Amino acid sequence: MEITIRADSVEISGYVNAIERNSKPLKSRFGYFIERICKGAFFSALKRNDDVHILLNHEWSRDLGSTKTNLELEEDSIGLHARATITDPEVIEKAKEGKLVGWSFGFYDVPEGVEERTEDETPLRLVKDLDLREVSILDDNHSPAYEGTLIQSRDDKALYMSQPFVTGMHIRDLSPEKPEDKKEIDYSKFEKMIREMKGEN
Repeated sequence: MEITIRADSVEISGYVNAIERNSKPLKSRFGYFIERICKGAFFSALKRNDDVHILLNHEWSRDLGSTKTNLELEEDSIGLHARATITDPEVIEKAKEGKLVGWSFGFYDVPEGVEERTEDETPLRLVKDLDLREVSILDDNHSPAYEGTLIQSRDDKALYMSQPFVTGMHIRDLSPEKPEDKKEIDYSKFEKMIREMKGEN
């Protein structure tokens, strides 16, 4: 994740997820499984949906924009790459305080888009196609208990939220420094007073 902080915005870029790479064991209500996003899955999802949103911590109440406004998403040979310019004051402050820790994403399965296998006695989900709904910036308050958890949406379709994905962190603060409202204190008169009290003058 690369973060560039400006006066009134923060630019965040990096990989949301790597393709053809096994996740760590994830937990659902059915038990543990491993997930692998296959090459082309994000490409197909972005071709179908041109309005993927960017959220803070998977919270729709913290909608920070979308691919129609301030978010760029692209699948390349590594995975799903994101770049966003965020003007939300809370996110800017979290960036300045080093509290942004990684990316995640939320998606629905599509018919015949997942192949189920077993790898080393652990269920493996090969996601060949998906319905990408959002990518999320995660802060340090994100609870690990919800990583990779299978939850139910209102329409009873399964929404998967991936584990956080971090390849490294690079932060540049280009915002102007705030002027310090401090007056220089002249200690010379006190030093002279002390010398006189000691009889040194």
